[in-house]
Amino acid sequence: MVHPDPRTACFYARRALEVVVAWLYKHDSALRLPYQDNLSALIHEPSFKQVTGDAVFYKARVIKDLGNLAVHKHTPVKPMDAQMAVKELFHVCFWLARHYARGAKPVDGVFNPALLPTTTPLPKQTQDQLLKLEGQLKDKDEKLSALLSDKTALDVELVKLRAEITVAKQANEKQPDTHDYSEAETREYFIDLLLKETGWALDQARDREFPVTGMPNAKNEGFVDYVLWGDDGKPLGIVEAKRTKKDAKIGRQQAKLYADCLEQQFGQRPVIFYTNGYEHWIWDDACYPPRAVQGFYKKAELELLIQRRTTRKKLAEAKINEVTVERYYHTRAIRRICEAFEKDHDRKSLLVMATGSGKTRLVIALSELLMQCNWAKRVLFLADRKALVKQAVNAFKKFLPDASPVNLVTEKNAQGRVYVSTYPTMMGLIDDATDGTRRFGPGHFDLIIIDEAHRSVYQKYGAVFRYFDSLLVGLTATPREEIDRDTYGLFELEAGVPTDAYPLDQAVKDGYLVPPRAVSVPLKFQRGGIHYDELSEEEKEQWDAAEWDEDGRVPDRVEAEAVNKWLFNKDTVDKVL
Repeated sequence: MVHPDPRTACFYARRALEVVVAWLYKHDSALRLPYQDNLSALIHEPSFKQVTGDAVFYKARVIKDLGNLAVHKHTPVKPMDAQMAVKELFHVCFWLARHYARGAKPVDGVFNPALLPTTTPLPKQTQDQLLKLEGQLKDKDEKLSALLSDKTALDVELVKLRAEITVAKQANEKQPDTHDYSEAETREYFIDLLLKETGWALDQARDREFPVTGMPNAKNEGFVDYVLWGDDGKPLGIVEAKRTKKDAKIGRQQAKLYADCLEQQFGQRPVIFYTNGYEHWIWDDACYPPRAVQGFYKKAELELLIQRRTTRKKLAEAKINEVTVERYYHTRAIRRICEAFEKDHDRKSLLVMATGSGKTRLVIALSELLMQCNWAKRVLFLADRKALVKQAVNAFKKFLPDASPVNLVTEKNAQGRVYVSTYPTMMGLIDDATDGTRRFGPGHFDLIIIDEAHRSVYQKYGAVFRYFDSLLVGLTATPREEIDRDTYGLFELEAGVPTDAYPLDQAVKDGYLVPPRAVSVPLKFQRGGIHYDELSEEEKEQWDAAEWDEDGRVPDRVEAEAVNKWLFNKDTVDKVL
């Protein structure tokens, strides 16, 4: 299908990858299931990269992204892209057989594109047909997963099979893997793919190997790997690409020299990116030191970075909205965050504040200040429950209505300056693309606020914070001495020293909160069971809508014994722990 129907070839390459990844998660106990079981979440789970290594991980990403483009991009898919998807799939499947086979191992071989058929008896699939097929396959996968989860006999077989595969894997890993996985080609292709996903077409001669003069060498010249141009013909960014296993930072000085030459020629200093294909760094050396990023900025995002060099105002001199926050500790916390961002060049802050002390209003006032000073155009507020998302949206609408707050849980396509979302919703939207260009580039949000920031959030949804290159503010009510060291480390802070803290005892002393009081609450359902007649009307509706058995019979009560059996069992305890 590569030559006659490249779109379908990319789609089925991704589908084959889904099967491979599903097999790995089922049979390799070293892999931890992530928050969701879609392909993106599965391959970005940290344990997947640990098991597969960089080579296979990035090949999987290439296949996934090309498959997404095939389904969602309106323009034709090129045969060379389809061939790359199939080639990367070849290497992934070789790695799978090489590391997990219990019998004979595959013989090292080279991918031969000449073996790909040039014709096919199958009709070409349209984009709409592939979208429909994608939905059908997803439904089948969900039904099969549910069916397998009910088969306890299969669980016994699976335990046995996992043990056998573990032994085979350990034996295979004792022998060196000499297969040529074409890493250099993957690195080079992945750079192009990431640039195209953020809207850089790379279809002009000046986009690659752009000649510059003024370099400190014998010929006084050089060639910039990639130049990202603005509509005015001036360079917005450059990319220095080291397509080897060498540290990406090796290209930093070379990139700086190129930026010097382009600034001399065009009167505008471009933002610097340097990469080795797998690791990427951004360096706006007019404002911030270099930092690692997940990809490249869109054109509008780079324009904004360059514009802020002259329009950004000093935070220390900015006035805080006293209508939104009027208490002394609110003002103090905002000033300390601003000092960390502006004076210390930190990009992460952690606030420890007692429940009920006004964390949401504080970050609303902070968001307003950053917007007024041209430090932030768009803000993302993340919470772990839909109810908290709704509360935050209402608070932003009340105190910062001009920012057009958007509830991404219910309005996924709405536009605004403040977006509020649950973590899973945002994770699902990272790959959202229109005609092959991601909706959210790495620089889309200038400030991300994390409600109830703790280590488990990073463990589950770390991909969100790794993908977006933004200022980060974490909020937590957990007392500073009870926050684990890893959480402080995630915010690049010394253990026990948050950016600012307002503990419960101080809030009680100030008269803003009252001390906690223990209340004895009897366990009604665990002791007396659940009786339909005693439920509220809303609870009765939920009761009637529940699927009780295959015959559709609805009971009028659930005895206490059944409630306790459902609550207190090994599976429930494991999930709580």
